[in-house]
Amino acid sequence: MSTLLEKHIVELLKERNEKAISLLYENYSDTLYGVAYKVVRNEELAQDVLQESFIKIWKKSDSYDASKAKLFTWLFRITRNTAIDKLRSVNTKSDKEIQMDVSDVYNLGVEGIRPEFMDVQENLEKIESKYQIVLEALFFQGMTQQEASDELDIPLGTIKSRLKIGLRELRKIYGPTMILALLLNLM
Repeated sequence: MSTLLEKHIVELLKERNEKAISLLYENYSDTLYGVAYKVVRNEELAQDVLQESFIKIWKKSDSYDASKAKLFTWLFRITRNTAIDKLRSVNTKSDKEIQMDVSDVYNLGVEGIRPEFMDVQENLEKIESKYQIVLEALFFQGMTQQEASDELDIPLGTIKSRLKIGLRELRKIYGPTMILALLLNLM
């Protein structure tokens, strides 16, 4: 997408012009649907997530700050968090047997497992527990940074610092290029 079109969309959002939603849908809906589907693994739920995300985007349009994130990053976060919330709500409504199948937000399935990452949990135990707890909350329990802050009763800034340091410690174990592949595999 051109930066000119992106700026135009942002201006329309700030003005609360409904054309912004049309342009967002036209230019981002396929990608955002893919983000939602990757989390919920269900076409119908992904469609619901996409619709709910666009409603949230419209309602929160005045909170977008271009100096903090690119438009797509902001849209991605809203959609991903909406998908995680949707998955959690489905889990609480399902019986325990179904919950076992979908309770892990980042359920990779057999095709997503790579042998070089089979020891992630073991290697995670090699780093200090304060970093381990944050990484587990964010990557294995599917929490957002804010949710981890609330759940663990740790300030958001500390969560961010511990995430950065924890990833740096894992990078020492896996190497600089392996950590990115690891994170992409977990997501």
